[in-house]
Amino acid sequence: MFTIDKMSRTPIYEQLIAQFESRILSGDIKPNGLLPSVRYLSQTLNINPNTLQRAYTEIERRGLCYSVPGSGRYLTGDALERLRQDSLIQTGELREVLQSLKQKGFGRDMILGVVDEIYTNKDERTDISE
Repeated sequence: MFTIDKMSRTPIYEQLIAQFESRILSGDIKPNGLLPSVRYLSQTLNINPNTLQRAYTEIERRGLCYSVPGSGRYLTGDALERLRQDSLIQTGELREVLQSLKQKGFGRDMILGVVDEIYTNKDERTDISE
C-alpha cells in the first residue's frame, strides 16, 4: 500500500521514495523482485507518470533497483543492506545533533517531546493499495 499526501510540503516523489525504502526494509519487496510499473502506479495513485519516473530514477541512482529493458525495474539483491547501512550513518548523524542540542541546554524532556510529536503525528493521507 502506498499513501500520498498531496497537501504535504514533502514532494510526492520524495514520499514515494520513502515508502519504497520502508517497504524494502519491511521485506514487502524482495531482493530482485519486480517493482510496480510507472503506468500502473500513476493510474492507481492518480499522479503524473513523470513524478513516478523521478522517484524511480532516484531509487536507481541510490543503487536500490535496476532496469531490464522490456521487462521493468527490479530491486537489487543488496538493497536491504544498502538501506541498513544508510540507517547506521543517519543514526550517527542523529547522535551528533542530539549531543549538540544537549550542549546548548536543550533538556531531555524537550527532545523527547519532539520525538513523541513526530511519532504520533497523524497526517491525513490518501491510502492506495497496489
